[in-house]
Amino acid sequence: MTARFTLSIDAMGGNAAPKMVVDGVALAAQKHSGVDFLLFGDEDKIAPLVRENSGLADRVRIRHTLEVVVDTDKPSTALRTRRNSSMRLSINAVAESEAAGVVSAGNTGALMVMAMFVLKTLNGIDRPAIAGVFPTARGQSVMLDLGANVESDADNLVQFAVMGEVFARRVLGVQSPSVGLLNVGVEELKGHDDVKRAAAILQGSGLPIRFHGFVEGDDIAAGTVDVVVTDGFTGNIVLKSIEGTAKMFVRFLKDALGGSLTAQMGALLARPALHRFRDRIDPRRYNGAMLLGLNGVCVKSHGGTDAFGFANAINVACKLIADRLNEGIKEDLAGLGGHSLPMGEASVGS
Repeated sequence: MTARFTLSIDAMGGNAAPKMVVDGVALAAQKHSGVDFLLFGDEDKIAPLVRENSGLADRVRIRHTLEVVVDTDKPSTALRTRRNSSMRLSINAVAESEAAGVVSAGNTGALMVMAMFVLKTLNGIDRPAIAGVFPTARGQSVMLDLGANVESDADNLVQFAVMGEVFARRVLGVQSPSVGLLNVGVEELKGHDDVKRAAAILQGSGLPIRFHGFVEGDDIAAGTVDVVVTDGFTGNIVLKSIEGTAKMFVRFLKDALGGSLTAQMGALLARPALHRFRDRIDPRRYNGAMLLGLNGVCVKSHGGTDAFGFANAINVACKLIADRLNEGIKEDLAGLGGHSLPMGEASVGS
């Protein structure tokens, strides 16, 4: 049984913060009775929202600050000038062992830079990557990077592959995860130099990874591999494209089923199946991506999510803490023995 722990929350991050955040905390608190919450932000705005949600009074503490990281802040600027922001202070709480993990729906680039500066990276990891879980035809797959590093060289991609493999094995429960590099084709000669070099390293380094080879965009939904590895620029575009397509498909389906009396009757009969379909592709259910490679649990929520989506991001953080994922990554990295991970450089997104 997992011991009681505290989760640090950036209450001012996200398009509809702080109400979306507090309402999300309230939903998550119902599921996680052993978790307390430390909220950072404008107390005058947060406290009334906490009082509106019964049951939160004894589970929530508020740390007041008026400073906020906004979406237009460049990561380097936020790191220098937002030292007392709700985002920075919530990360500090993890570094100071006041909280077991942090969740924020704020500026992705700023969160990445601040978390890396405060929490530091694991030995053998040059830069963290944002990892997220996607529904597929075979079940679930993990993809990384989803936007932390706009540019990733071959060495970074290899490090992402190692971390993604550990995530799939320890969190998704896949016994021997397959790993693929996202490319413009599956042929060995296709792709830019970094992705081809990464493939060569994964094939010839002796790392204990079941490397599938290159995969294409349609392989993501098909679930061809358990781990899809790409740079943050491509990964973020894929993420937003998948979310947009899912929303469009649901909207088209609603329009089609509401177009005539016959269609409406058919929709009524098919309602249970339609609800299962909606739930399976709802992006909010998969909200919450972890910054893998840090000395601490840090989960990024989509900035445009609602309370239900933010609660799921909290669920992700709680599971990662309970499953001791970071400890597992450290063990697996140490267990590589003579296999040394390459070290490279990457550019953080703004």
